[in-house]
Amino acid sequence: MVAGPTTGAPGGSDAAPIGVAVKWVDLRPEVDRLTGHVAGDERFAGCSPADRAALEWALRIGAAWDREVVVVSAGPTAVDDLLRDGLAVGAARAVRVDQPVGAASEEVAAGLATVLDDCGLVCCGDWSVDRGSGAVPAFLAARLARSQALGLVSVEVADTDGRTGRLRAVRRLDHGRREILDVAEPAVVSFEGGTATLRRAPLAAVLAARDAHVDVVAGPSGRHARVRTVRTGPARPRARALPPPDQTLGPRERILALTGALVEHTPARTVVTDDAEVAADLVVDQLRAWGVVQGPTMAGITTSDEATSGPSRRDG
Repeated sequence: MVAGPTTGAPGGSDAAPIGVAVKWVDLRPEVDRLTGHVAGDERFAGCSPADRAALEWALRIGAAWDREVVVVSAGPTAVDDLLRDGLAVGAARAVRVDQPVGAASEEVAAGLATVLDDCGLVCCGDWSVDRGSGAVPAFLAARLARSQALGLVSVEVADTDGRTGRLRAVRRLDHGRREILDVAEPAVVSFEGGTATLRRAPLAAVLAARDAHVDVVAGPSGRHARVRTVRTGPARPRARALPPPDQTLGPRERILALTGALVEHTPARTVVTDDAEVAADLVVDQLRAWGVVQGPTMAGITTSDEATSGPSRRDG
């Protein structure tokens, strides 16, 4: 947890603010199971639990260091409602980077970096709920040329002298291990979603934030992503490679061989019985007939009528 204000903690009106980068995403997307098309609805948009935890940590650290908190996001005009929610819980300023929805992580980081360059500490969520790559905090640290501490599970404000803020952070590692980090400004940190619960805004602050001003800056003009999405669609299995028919056959025989029109098939049938063991035997027999299960076909009941009216093979 975050400790209270410490002796010599950085502060003052001219101290570098704390920045928070949050992502506006659809929390309840509808996906077409046939085509894979994702239909979004702005009514259900917001930020992920990790971003909400990052905002809460920034507010706690800002209170301990006597710093202002600036909440920043990239996206269209609809993002302003999310930023005003950040103002309602205690952020001092809100800035939106005007970018289209679905921009690449490197493009988003390039736009956020223009706003967060004057912030001493930048807090982010470790991953979002749409793609979950967690790449924006790393790209942001690279853009700002700062140290990074990603995937933090807890933070406490360390004692410090002068105007540089310091944090004692714990990061999750594989196999249940933890890493303790001493983080000094300037730095970019990201938090897991379960590390903190965002405080509830008072009603007066919510009403005041409805008309609060949100600064808007233009996004980067050029594309910075090395990988661009060319086309999206449903996953299609690869076609099976089948041997060609006998070349000595005539056209008609070759078509029949390709379509399997004259090949004898075992038709599917409906099992109507209350006996689970009889039904299981019928299913296994059918799978053996189709060649899915290897082994001789078990003798006995062969039709659904016999399954309902005839004696079970276990009865002789």
